[in-house]
Amino acid sequence: MSLDTATVALPASTDVEEDPAAPGAGSAAPSAVGAELGAAGTVRPATAARSGVWIGVWCVVFVCSWAGNQFSPLLLMYQEREHYSSVMVTAFLGVYVLGLAPALLIAGTLSDRYGRKPLMLAGVGAAVVGSALLALGEFGPVWLSVGRLFSGIAVGVAMAVGNSWVKELSQAPYDTKADGGSGARRAALAFTLGSAVGAVVAGLLAQWGPFPEELPFIVHIVVAVPLAIAVLRAPETRTRHDSTAGVWWRELGIPSARDRRFVRVVLLAAPWLFGAAAIGYGYLPTQLTGVTGSWGLVFATATTAVALGVSSAVQPFAKYLHSPHSARGLYTGVFLLVLGIAIAGVSIMQQSIWVGLVSNVVIGMGLGLSLVSGLLEVQRIASPNDLAGLTGVFYAVAYAGFLAPAVIAAIAVYVPVLWILGGIVVLGVFSGVLMVAISKRYLVQE
Repeated sequence: MSLDTATVALPASTDVEEDPAAPGAGSAAPSAVGAELGAAGTVRPATAARSGVWIGVWCVVFVCSWAGNQFSPLLLMYQEREHYSSVMVTAFLGVYVLGLAPALLIAGTLSDRYGRKPLMLAGVGAAVVGSALLALGEFGPVWLSVGRLFSGIAVGVAMAVGNSWVKELSQAPYDTKADGGSGARRAALAFTLGSAVGAVVAGLLAQWGPFPEELPFIVHIVVAVPLAIAVLRAPETRTRHDSTAGVWWRELGIPSARDRRFVRVVLLAAPWLFGAAAIGYGYLPTQLTGVTGSWGLVFATATTAVALGVSSAVQPFAKYLHSPHSARGLYTGVFLLVLGIAIAGVSIMQQSIWVGLVSNVVIGMGLGLSLVSGLLEVQRIASPNDLAGLTGVFYAVAYAGFLAPAVIAAIAVYVPVLWILGGIVVLGVFSGVLMVAISKRYLVQE
């Protein structure tokens, strides 16, 4: 599948390349291709690099995404082997948001100031530590909770820092063959493929391999550790600057986050991305255990693979829907995600695994379209100095959706599940209609 088939124009404000003579330029920082320093700490190569220079960073985002989603198909295993309640296992699914949200909001801004490499190295380290702690999960829920926390940190760094780094290496002069939308498509594909592979590998090893509570995480560690070398070899696109005399938290403010289009359009769509995904392949399998039986873990793995596989497949086609003059790509994705949730409700009502798989096909389509469109919107809105920070805010709100299964499980003690899902569908339709109504009012000025 080609990642460079779309042509999506981005404004010049999203380019990392700036005038090296601009005020505020500092001293040069070395990179793999040779560099000169631009305004506000932006590094640009003195000579064009080979077009594949982004691949190493892409692989790091891939393996961090693997860390975040390898746990999803294992919920049923912990429920059956360790006798955890439905509320407890869905809480495990969402607890990593506690590590993910701060990492998304802080890591991006820190990398805009100190550079991409040190933050991505920390992300790889967090992924390895998280998997090591999860491998000790049979000793109690604390190990699983802390492991999920570190996995959340890894994913947060990958989404905020890694995605911005991939975007910066997917444009001239690092990659002269890439078009304006290549960075968003490559970053989205790294996330979805990494998440899918992580879930499939973990699910299959847990179902048929030895040591089901340890081996999936050991395999991830073996894959992740060597990728620290990829971080060290990748060209740095940012260099340290000291505009606030060492008080780093003063730069946690993200000016672009106040943009009206970002607040009123992009953030309106964000929670539905992973909220629907979490319902489709996180919560739904726990509601079909009566028909899946001993194959429950395989079904959970299949739902994850279907949703994320379809998402990866449709991402190159987001160019046909995305438009700088509306939020067509975003609201189309949201409507598909809400439709997928509705079909998941039908699956629970009929206790049908086939309807459940169909719901994840639809959710995957919506996720692929809205993820790429959302990243393109972010890249259009952000300035070069807060691209990673704004990306972090977008993903922080999007990943809040992963709390949905835990919230549903808690409310389901008092309210029937189908009523809860019906309310979610109504809210989703309202959100999509609101996006259609207001998206043309707040356009990014070219």
